Amino acid sequence: MNKHLQQLIQISNLDKDIDSLEPQITQKRSELDKAIRSKELKEAESQNLQEEKKDFKLQVARNEQTLTDMASRLENIHKKISEVRSERELKSLNVEEEMIKEQRENANKQIQKLEEDIEANTKLQEEVQKAIQTINDTIATLEEKVGKDIQAIKEEQQKIFAQKQKLIVTMDQKLIGFYEKVRKWAKNTSVVPVRKQACGGCFIRINDRVYAEILQSTDIITCTHCGRILYIEETV
Repeated sequence: MNKHLQQLIQISNLDKDIDSLEPQITQKRSELDKAIRSKELKEAESQNLQEEKKDFKLQVARNEQTLTDMASRLENIHKKISEVRSERELKSLNVEEEMIKEQRENANKQIQKLEEDIEANTKLQEEVQKAIQTINDTIATLEEKVGKDIQAIKEEQQKIFAQKQKLIVTMDQKLIGFYEKVRKWAKNTSVVPVRKQACGGCFIRINDRVYAEILQSTDIITCTHCGRILYIEETV
């Protein structure tokens, strides 16, 4: 195998090692991200409860205003009753009075129900806030641990990257440019072995002429189908 091809394989393997560490970072963050999402949901729940409580209080205020208006209406009815001149008029006033009293009773019941709802809402809010605090404690603990783990992974990535840079300065820069061009679309399958006379990237069979050129290992050969850089795996 010629020197340039060996170098490309080395570069490709180093890139694979660097990229293989990325999922580890994602995995390390998964539990932390889950806790953060849980906190966001609880905060949204708390906000909804707060809005619900505001609506309950507004309904209480409306019912209390209704009671005030009813009291004024009852006062006027009592005044009219004291001045009534006919049985018919008295009966009409009594019917109106009973209707207002019924409405007043309903309003009081509604206020009582709303106050119970407000109390239940307050308890739920307290529970949600406790849950948020617990999640905050969990997040703080995870952030410290995850931060250290991720830092260790990034340091490992930097070590591998340094090895790659050290190798790159010894290589033909046109060859590096060509490799990076292939890597833009092929990612970690830019340099692949030939197995059973097929490209290890697109898995399409390579014709005999190209296969013979690869076997000679005197030049950089690419797959005629996909453009990946090909090589023959050396047997131990």
